[in-house]
Amino acid sequence: MSYKGLDVSGKVCLVTGGTSGIGREIALGLASAGARVVAGSSNPEKVSAIKKELGAEHDGVAVNVADESSVKGAVELAVKRFGRIDALINAAGVIKKQPSMEMPADEFRRIVEINLTGTFITNQQVARVMKDQKPGARGERGCIVNIASLNSYVSLSEVLAYAASKSGVLGLIRGLANEWGPIGIRVNGIAPGVFPTELNRKLIEGTPRGEWLKNHTPQGRFGEAQELVGAAIYLISPAASFTNGETIIVDGGFLARGV
Repeated sequence: MSYKGLDVSGKVCLVTGGTSGIGREIALGLASAGARVVAGSSNPEKVSAIKKELGAEHDGVAVNVADESSVKGAVELAVKRFGRIDALINAAGVIKKQPSMEMPADEFRRIVEINLTGTFITNQQVARVMKDQKPGARGERGCIVNIASLNSYVSLSEVLAYAASKSGVLGLIRGLANEWGPIGIRVNGIAPGVFPTELNRKLIEGTPRGEWLKNHTPQGRFGEAQELVGAAIYLISPAASFTNGETIIVDGGFLARGV
């Protein structure tokens, strides 16, 4: 009998931030692995583009993760289209490099609202659907994967709002895993190392900051977004049925390297 623990065929996956960067690669990777994907984004043009790229067996939806009614609408669309949601991958996020003494409080709030409060809202809205779904093997009703960051663990200069919000995501992962595990919902995370995307490309490509980050990574390079797909597949697959409240760090050894 072959091992099918990593099989995600037929799983319905809602991916926020799923039209660009890390979220897009995870959405495409899950689709190629046989999952049914609904890719969400606040940019309607990118939603249209990802729908074409994914194909007719999948879908896309415009969603603002910081807006509760918008998230609820996206969740309802996914359920209407596919009947259930087996997994949420929450990859929506923003970052801004600015000295902390110069950052307006409103800008700090905006970043936290999207990265942290938005993560809570999407987790909550999806979990409200999952809790009523028929349980599968070992009583599982669904699973959630939130995208954390190196900034969840260490400080990178002049991105304080981003770091604070991503540190909060770790607390959210642990808290919700503890609270929702008993009702059959697993909550985990992925903390990417340095991956050039639309979000951070100007900060790290061809800059002294980027060279330092690359040199501090034992593998001596930036990551490629496709290298995160395996972690996402594992966390939503039956192979991870007893993995809960954990965050997988995919960073080329960055956090392992000291002075």
